[in-house]
Amino acid sequence: MIDSMILIFVGATIFAALAMFIRQPLIIIYVLLGTLLGPYALGWVDDTQLLYELSEVGILFLLFIVGLELPPNKLKTMFGTSLLVTALAAALFFVCGMGLGLVFGFTWIECLVLGAALMFSSTVLGIKLLPRTILHHRKIGEIVIGILLLQDLLAALTIVALYVFTSAQGSDAFDYTWLLASGPVLLIIAYAVPKYVLWPLVERFDVFSEFMFLLYIGWCLAVAGIAHAGGLGFELGAFIAGVALANSPVSQSVAQSLEPLRDFFLVLFFFTVGARIDIALVPDVIWQATLIAALMLAIKPVTFRYLLKLRHVRRPFAWEVGLRLGQCSEFSLLVLFIATPLISKQADHVILVATILTMLVSTYIVVLNYRNPLAISESLRVA
Repeated sequence: MIDSMILIFVGATIFAALAMFIRQPLIIIYVLLGTLLGPYALGWVDDTQLLYELSEVGILFLLFIVGLELPPNKLKTMFGTSLLVTALAAALFFVCGMGLGLVFGFTWIECLVLGAALMFSSTVLGIKLLPRTILHHRKIGEIVIGILLLQDLLAALTIVALYVFTSAQGSDAFDYTWLLASGPVLLIIAYAVPKYVLWPLVERFDVFSEFMFLLYIGWCLAVAGIAHAGGLGFELGAFIAGVALANSPVSQSVAQSLEPLRDFFLVLFFFTVGARIDIALVPDVIWQATLIAALMLAIKPVTFRYLLKLRHVRRPFAWEVGLRLGQCSEFSLLVLFIATPLISKQADHVILVATILTMLVSTYIVVLNYRNPLAISESLRVA
């Protein structure tokens, strides 16, 4: 295990340096590293099951932080400006995915998974390629972030629904009764514990940063564990744990303090995703994956451009937002990861390769045409 961790993180460091030179996001680098070192290529890291279990912790922290960034007052503002655009775009991309799946001869479940995987744009790419000193405080930055946050909410709900669906296969009536009963109990815990336990502890011991760090980790994992025990899944528990703290004035500092821990486990997650890629199968699925990627790279910018035009966003801004959101998402990989028991290996690889292709191409579209921190041109490079 130690040898595997050394290989993964030393390799990730070397590959990350390369990514900086070729202007690519680190997510893709981690996936490619997993493919290279995994059992279907060099075979240097073959204990992927243990890595998978560790990487699930990263998913929990990711959903916890998503919940922290979704306080009700912020949601009201986003609902007023981006809800219609996000909902209509997601519905269209879902239908496109369903249609492509039927054309490829996928099963209904595989079509649903493909549709779900295509609904989202990459939060990591969208945020990382926004110049913080300029666009974050202008309308285009507000639109991009608003759409991405709503997509994060939709993605979290989709992931939870998928988990419940996969877990409920073959369940009996008692299991469903337990499932329905555990939901209200979880919500009561999420409301009562922060109010009567967490916040009194925070007020008294907030100067002890180590204790605060452990308190928030413990809260996230405790609610995740309770949700799992109730049949609702770790993922839903982590998300609700974040939402329960979202209205707190310290929610953003909590999110920032947990980001390094989240990123550590997400390196393992994306590595594990890459390790699942069977190189021998890629030639068989590349044409389907390329077709999906090409259609998404064409349809997503056009869709956002016209939907934003309906919201009276100026045409140049609408096009730029569309191109910045013109890829599939890291949440697509999470959807695929959870849905693995439901779909064939070929369908899994089609969606996985298509997602990677959209990220690769979309990054260069933004890097070469708009202001961003990774721009090759000096005139476009902005911190």
